[in-house]
Amino acid sequence: MKSFLCLMLCLAAVGLARAADSSAARPNVLFIAVDDLRPEFGAYGADYIKSPNLDRLAKSGLTFQRAYCQQAVCSPTRTSILTGTRPDTNKVWDLETHFRVALPNVVTLGQHFKNNGYHVQGMGKIYHGSLDDAPSWSVPWGTPKAETYALPENVKLNARRYGVDPDGDNNPEPKAKGKGKAKAVASAAATIPDSMPARKNIRGPAFEGADVPDNYFQDGKVAELAVSTLQSMSKKSEPFFLAVGFVKPHLPFVSPKKYWDLYDPAKIELAPNKFRPKDAPDYSILPGGELRNYYGIPEGSIPDDLARQLKHGYYASISYMDAQVGKLLDELDRLDLRKNTIVILWGDHGWKLGEHDAWCKHSTTENDTNTALLLSVPGMKNAGAKTKSIVEFVDIYPTLADLAGLALPSHLEGVSFKPLLDNPNRPWKSAAFSQYPRNAGKTGAGQLMGYSMRTERYRLTVWVSRDDHTKIDAIELYDHQIDPQENFNIAKSPANGELVEQLLAQWRKGWPGAKPTGTL
Repeated sequence: MKSFLCLMLCLAAVGLARAADSSAARPNVLFIAVDDLRPEFGAYGADYIKSPNLDRLAKSGLTFQRAYCQQAVCSPTRTSILTGTRPDTNKVWDLETHFRVALPNVVTLGQHFKNNGYHVQGMGKIYHGSLDDAPSWSVPWGTPKAETYALPENVKLNARRYGVDPDGDNNPEPKAKGKGKAKAVASAAATIPDSMPARKNIRGPAFEGADVPDNYFQDGKVAELAVSTLQSMSKKSEPFFLAVGFVKPHLPFVSPKKYWDLYDPAKIELAPNKFRPKDAPDYSILPGGELRNYYGIPEGSIPDDLARQLKHGYYASISYMDAQVGKLLDELDRLDLRKNTIVILWGDHGWKLGEHDAWCKHSTTENDTNTALLLSVPGMKNAGAKTKSIVEFVDIYPTLADLAGLALPSHLEGVSFKPLLDNPNRPWKSAAFSQYPRNAGKTGAGQLMGYSMRTERYRLTVWVSRDDHTKIDAIELYDHQIDPQENFNIAKSPANGELVEQLLAQWRKGWPGAKPTGTL
């Protein structure tokens, strides 16, 4: 009996040890979100941008050259990533709607890891603006407060900004709800010079390079908080999922001067296609109302000298953000956590820098929907590789869950691209799907939705009535083999009639019809 009891105790000890080993073996996740980062830095062949830390992450992982967001504006794209659902499912097409209105019980990415024993913590910009989601976190989300500008004259100009969402593509009137807000609106309006239109240029300038330390601005403070959080997490027994959101290179393009000094403005090239796509509907690309929220930005085409300054600011903001990413990677190495930590970095959508004589996002173009995605997994055999296989941001949730050995929730509308880590060149999705709403059409004001399908060679965008998807207002078709900048809409050419019908048939099958062979 005594020997039997000893045997049982030994087996129990082995079981506990195996459970502990299993817990310890589960990978950590460092989930890095970057605002408005287009795939234009060193890892994507743009060696004129100084991005040493993004590039070293790419060298330890896989660079996705054809990663597409589901809607090119902050809240919808972040919602699709964090819920694993598409905009028409989660009903988030704007910057104000919370996904739990349509999906009250959905299990988010962070929530799924939390439910499986992870410590899940978030800081910086993860969800958009005030649209946080408490069930996603083990401890409340938070982010340090910081100044937007450093120079006193710019701080003063920025004091007039009340009521404008920085991601909006228009300049809405401030929403006065209650006496407090009404008073704030009146106070802000009173500071606007008489010579300035009340609904334009009501933020500070679009760029600034002041001689201040990194932690003067939000991203520097977020990096410091993330480093200290990693230190505390390294002492815990449970695995962690740490979500860190950086806001640069989002407007305004503000960064410490040392990052501005990395670039020679005389060497900054302007967009080669400063014109609208030929034969595309007028509403397909807007000029960039978001940019016009900032002081000194004119209506109409941006002059070349100003465009060069804006690009200079955007590049400097990338380098500033890159340095903050480097602090996280350095701390992972110092704490010896890298060997068991998945690191993923994504830009929430692309961005136009003068292409098509437009700026910002808010469209279905390649510039706006194609975005940056880097994934580094411990022990991966193809570290440093690049893949041209088509993936979507809605695939990030199932991929991370798959890599962590977690069961995949049934509500997901993407597929795990884990197999691409072993074979980056294998056949994968036949198309990616994005969308964007518009208030225009052939018959005047109307509610349209542009549904875009990107195949290996083509981009097809179909503008339909939001009330009746069978009512087509316009079609765009671009052949990336001969027109990678999407300058010529060839949908109207009679010679392409059969091609349009073939692509429409594929488009009507939607994302379920584009899944890789053998996936659920």
